[in-house]
Amino acid sequence: MEINNYLKKIYIPKPGSHKGQNGRLLIIGGSQLFHAASLWALKVASRIVDLVHYSSVNENNKIVQRLKEEFRDGIVVSRPEVEEYIGEDDCILIGPGMVRAEDESRIKSHESRIKNIKDIEEINDEGMQTYLLTKYLLKKYSGKKWVIDAGALQMIDPEWIPKNAILTPHHKEYENLKSKIQNPNDKSNPKFKDQKEEVKYLAKKYKCVILLKGEEDLIASGDNFEIIKGGNAGMTKGGTGDVLTGLVAGLFCKNDAFTSAVSGSYINKKAGEDLYKKNGLWFNASDLADQIPRTMKKLFLS
Repeated sequence: MEINNYLKKIYIPKPGSHKGQNGRLLIIGGSQLFHAASLWALKVASRIVDLVHYSSVNENNKIVQRLKEEFRDGIVVSRPEVEEYIGEDDCILIGPGMVRAEDESRIKSHESRIKNIKDIEEINDEGMQTYLLTKYLLKKYSGKKWVIDAGALQMIDPEWIPKNAILTPHHKEYENLKSKIQNPNDKSNPKFKDQKEEVKYLAKKYKCVILLKGEEDLIASGDNFEIIKGGNAGMTKGGTGDVLTGLVAGLFCKNDAFTSAVSGSYINKKAGEDLYKKNGLWFNASDLADQIPRTMKKLFLS
């Protein structure tokens, strides 16, 4: 489909609308090891929706509290309180900056005693927390709009994927996810002529949207499939994928999943191209997050 047909469907806030009517997003991410990833997602999303609830480890929550001059329309939420906000928010992004468990065999010993998020918080291993929190929330709130990224995506069992969720893997995360789905020794596995056909199959099998990030973004959902080209080598910098995920999650608050993924991919690459005109290849993820609103203004309001 022509990209303009997707962009035309994107929700634009109406004159006279009130705070909260133009999208509410919950971001669950970050760790003691990775601070910036969830903050990049937060930075771009807070410029798209009316309200962002941000929930991370204490260190990241404190960082966001200090950034209140930029993050005015949001609330910092402690992890044990996160369920109080899931019901009222339009979409939940989980995973950026979360770490994976190094020894997944130890997780089973904890699963039987997990009754709530406080039980998960009492476990010292952050990787195990990622696994247990992702499983707990995706299964309990499967009817919500979900964007699943990074650490949560690395820990996910494919059977937990909520219907119509958006998965945003880079190629390594995609291979990890695929390995959980397809046993290489199972001769009944379908054979694919290329990766495009494979992504289509997996998205259809799990009734989700897969946005495989790369030089060309591959986006599949059911019978729908798009390839988004563009961008440049400046977008290989760390964090640009987190910016894309935050953008897609922000759009998903008020739009359908496939339109959000395709439009977010296109806007992100166009923002990278706009930065190239000004800075060449020398820009970073924060520059990209700052550029996206300017690129969106050009695409939607010109």
